[in-house]
Amino acid sequence: MKSLLISVCGIFLFSAAAAQDIYIHAGKLVDTKNGKVLAEKTIVISNKRIKSVENGYIQPRNSADSLIDLKNMTVLPGLTDMHVHLESETNPNKYLERYTNEPADDAFNSVGFAKTTLMAGFTSVRELGGSGVNISLRNAINKGKVPGPRIFTAGKSIATTGGHADPTSGMRKSLMGNPGPADGVVNGPDEARKAVRQQYKNGADLIKITATGGVLSVAKSSSNPQFTIEEIQMITQTAADYGFHVAAHAHGDEGMQRAIKGGVKTIEHGTLMSEETMDLMKKHNTYLVPTITAGKEVTEKSEIENYYPELVVPKAREIGPKIQDMFGRAYKRGVPIAFGTDAGVFEHGKNAKEFGFMVEAGMPAMEAIQSATITPAIILNMETESGQIAKGFFADIIAVQEDPTQNIKTMEEVVFVMKEGKVYKN
Repeated sequence: MKSLLISVCGIFLFSAAAAQDIYIHAGKLVDTKNGKVLAEKTIVISNKRIKSVENGYIQPRNSADSLIDLKNMTVLPGLTDMHVHLESETNPNKYLERYTNEPADDAFNSVGFAKTTLMAGFTSVRELGGSGVNISLRNAINKGKVPGPRIFTAGKSIATTGGHADPTSGMRKSLMGNPGPADGVVNGPDEARKAVRQQYKNGADLIKITATGGVLSVAKSSSNPQFTIEEIQMITQTAADYGFHVAAHAHGDEGMQRAIKGGVKTIEHGTLMSEETMDLMKKHNTYLVPTITAGKEVTEKSEIENYYPELVVPKAREIGPKIQDMFGRAYKRGVPIAFGTDAGVFEHGKNAKEFGFMVEAGMPAMEAIQSATITPAIILNMETESGQIAKGFFADIIAVQEDPTQNIKTMEEVVFVMKEGKVYKN
């Protein structure tokens, strides 16, 4: 069998197309399960999965096998960002685009954002709400039509009338109409149940609710509770019937407490979280997804004249600066934490900045890495398939130039990306 030579990281090797197995020589390997950095390992990949992890540098056993030399790199499992929005990206015209963009425009844009995210080392993401284009994007990636991360999507976020994620908030009255469960807007437990079933019908993988006001919605409050506990309980109970977990956007403390008691799995942002709520999260095994990067970026952009609507600016200045401090206190108190950034609120591809902010706030680098690997795998019921470099797991593998436990900033410069045994960046 003839083999084609290609270059990976400047090294010539046999192409995967002609190969039976792929061998990766890893100078260092991050063992996310045990929290250790191992030296001189060989990863053997067959098709989409890891066949074995061997000690030392093992040479390919067959002439058709290929070798990727990452001896000078630190190798990690592909990362998971638990909070992204792949349909859009922040820009000064973002609010106008609600009226000027066609769904096809959002779809085309999402393809580029998905590729950018993958190239940054994120081989999986949890997509937490858009117009529904995200479902088609997931399907296109799964079919190999476009490159991108493995997507677990909420489809359209579920909101209350006038609440964060009500798609008509901020419009003039003649355009508002009366959106209902089919549009992701509910009032009362019966409509809440119907909205979950609608998202199932649409093809979602999980449910997201907006338990409190939000920063970027054109509405006065960023933190008021927006669901009753009865509505939340109906959503989580119905979601469980369909095998879904529920994520809850929440800045305000009362809305968080209702969401936690109501049975949600993750709290997104958590800005104004009290110690009482932190203890409640520990009791219910509810995960915090902090999105520190989004907080910092929103605060920065709020100082740019006319970047956000006038109603948004004071909320951005109030909420943004508080997330990192809350995260540090929550970590020290023992709240379970999963990595998430809210990418789309800031530029896609900058997701790994979150690691630096987490470490800066007091979380050890290895735990920050675990929060983006083994922890998301648990939440997404993928703990035997992703988040580790181990036999039987998906061959989602990335590499950085330095040991991230010594220099966490190296996570922002991913130099090699493989997803399911296919090299996307080299």
